[in-house]
Amino acid sequence: MDLYFAVLNFTLSGVIGVVGILTLRKISTPNEVVFAAIPLLFALHQLTEGFVWLGIDGHINTRALEIATGIFVYYAQGLLPFLIPLAIWLIEKKGYKKNLIGILAILGLTLAIYTMYGLSTISTIVTVINNTLFYTNPWTANIYDALIYILTTCGALMLSSSISIQLFGFLNLIGLILIALLRPYGFTSLWCLYAAVISGLLYFYFLERRINFLQELKEKKEDLEEKLEQELNRLKKAHPKLFTAHL
Repeated sequence: MDLYFAVLNFTLSGVIGVVGILTLRKISTPNEVVFAAIPLLFALHQLTEGFVWLGIDGHINTRALEIATGIFVYYAQGLLPFLIPLAIWLIEKKGYKKNLIGILAILGLTLAIYTMYGLSTISTIVTVINNTLFYTNPWTANIYDALIYILTTCGALMLSSSISIQLFGFLNLIGLILIALLRPYGFTSLWCLYAAVISGLLYFYFLERRINFLQELKEKKEDLEEKLEQELNRLKKAHPKLFTAHL
């Protein structure tokens, strides 16, 4: 059964990875790179959990299992609380929302440093409960870390000016609540799986942004061409001999 879940993770990783690459190809400005990379990062994350399943089933050695577990929890519990608000802050327009998201990014960075320190000093234990991977570490097993985690990740998404990103944040929050109520032991594993799947929706967000970006460029080009034509006509009327000399 563990091997089945490993194959499932690898397959899901491949599908989301393709979507992630397509999403990165739709970026229009450098500020969008971090947010556009999220689906691909989730794909690599699911690939890592595939190796965790292999280790649980004894298909890879204990050291490889420890490395895969470490990478998985470092990203899930350590990096995401900072990565998400940072990504949103980079693409948000100037205003009070950007300032609030910036505060969440600083809070997320603080949590990330605190969490990564704990994860590096205390080993994470992974077990299987009801066909779900249960990652446990006494350093992060408290309600305060969980609340700050939800605030920085879902909060930053829901503060965005984009309705699409707000929806993405709302869906993540719903997923977190349902998992916490139904399978709290699977909080890390199942939420990351859920977030990875719905991160594919970001492709359509960037596709829309790309279309709008190209339309704006086209409008600017047409406006510039019109102004150039007007300026040339004005100069032609003011200095007709100069234009005749160039013919």
